[in-house]
Amino acid sequence: MFVSASERWVVVGLDNGGTCNNATVLDAVGHFLVDRLVETPSLVLEGPEVAVEALAKALDQVLALTGVTGRSVRAVGLDTPGPASADGVISSKGATNFSEPAWHGFDFRGALEDRLGLPVVYNNDGNAAALYAHHACFGAEAARNSSISAIVGTGLGGGVIEAGHVVKGVAGMAGELGHVHIPLQGLLGEGQPMPVCNCGFVGDAESVASLTGIEKNLLPYWLTRFDGHELGDVPIGKAAKLLRGYAENGDELALKIFEQQAMALGRLFTIAANFTDPSAYFVGGGVVEAAPRFREWFLTRVRAHTQLREEQERAATFALVPDLDMAGARGAALAARDTLTDPWRATG
Repeated sequence: MFVSASERWVVVGLDNGGTCNNATVLDAVGHFLVDRLVETPSLVLEGPEVAVEALAKALDQVLALTGVTGRSVRAVGLDTPGPASADGVISSKGATNFSEPAWHGFDFRGALEDRLGLPVVYNNDGNAAALYAHHACFGAEAARNSSISAIVGTGLGGGVIEAGHVVKGVAGMAGELGHVHIPLQGLLGEGQPMPVCNCGFVGDAESVASLTGIEKNLLPYWLTRFDGHELGDVPIGKAAKLLRGYAENGDELALKIFEQQAMALGRLFTIAANFTDPSAYFVGGGVVEAAPRFREWFLTRVRAHTQLREEQERAATFALVPDLDMAGARGAALAARDTLTDPWRATG
């Protein structure tokens, strides 16, 4: 595709979710051309062909909104929930958002690239959010810094950023922070069972620091310690989703659970400190999509449970992932831009 020297070029970021696609546009000098969510239905439950077409429509809509012509688009960034390969092939066993058999082993990135006739760069949603958090924090100094992001949602995702780029690993499985085993001594309460992750691991970070961890492992235990608590009369899945609101209001049971989650993340970050010694630690996800007082309390507790050396304490930053509802699309766009400005590093 030829773009004249007089016409600026852009990349588009597409964040694919279970219900909606979110799109953004990033220009050549690093400015995002939209400052809000631009959502369209993702239609993933209707199968791959429909979902790919829905992403094409999301691209058309965001271009129309920003007044950018299609001929200005040099590349597209795509992020989706996992598990998927580094190149965007959905797991052969499917995934939560991609449960229909037609999705199993589907080359999502390749199919979108064929549909659009443009290069498509893939990241999972945790890596995309981590990349955006890194660039939002460090700006022009992004390439001189590293970071770790933990995104707490239904599971525990995240990403490792080194010198401004996502670390993917040989099989695309780097940055699976949720499945790092953490020390549990002093974290669990008296008689609290060992937490089990949906992946089958016992005692990994996700088994504690996730909505699934609350539902399966933490809330059932703490309800036995707070006899008569009103959440005991609510179905456990619904109660787990209500818990953050209770914590925002100072409920003791809820704060016990989120203290355990903060401790798990702190221990995870302690491992990172001794393994990669990053410039920054970011926390995002549903756990911090909360009232300002609670999310600041939670971040403070994560930092308190992260054991850093004095030199690291002075140098490292702790922060929340900014603009979380837009972080995926923006990170996907940044990854696409990297393929144009530094293609060797972008594929590493």
